Amino acid sequence: MPRTRKQLEQAAADAEAWLDSLDPEVTPAEDISDLAAIGAALAKVAAAEGEIEVAVAAARANGRSWPRIALVLGISKQAAQQRYGAAEVAPADPRQQLSAFGRDRAATRRASTASSPARGRNRARPS
Repeated sequence: MPRTRKQLEQAAADAEAWLDSLDPEVTPAEDISDLAAIGAALAKVAAAEGEIEVAVAAARANGRSWPRIALVLGISKQAAQQRYGAAEVAPADPRQQLSAFGRDRAATRRASTASSPARGRNRARPS
């Protein structure tokens, strides 16, 4: 039953408003501290979810891949992207737009090109 941070915040606000609306003149006196504790815990969950969103955005800005982030979150890569990727902003540096796989492939190509004989127009022509 995962809910978004906005849904959690709304549920906490609704619970608090309901608890505040209870009129002791109409409602029999009853200890509602257990219900208040649930509302307080829900507000903490919403705040923690906000911290996670900020941390995931920072990890992505630092070039962390979705599989690594998902591993830390304990969810699948697809679930992590669906839940936290919507707010992702495209990086200013076009090199960061490559996926981790793309960066690895590009680095491998550069390394193999640097270590291999000259290609293209610098290649020795048969006589």
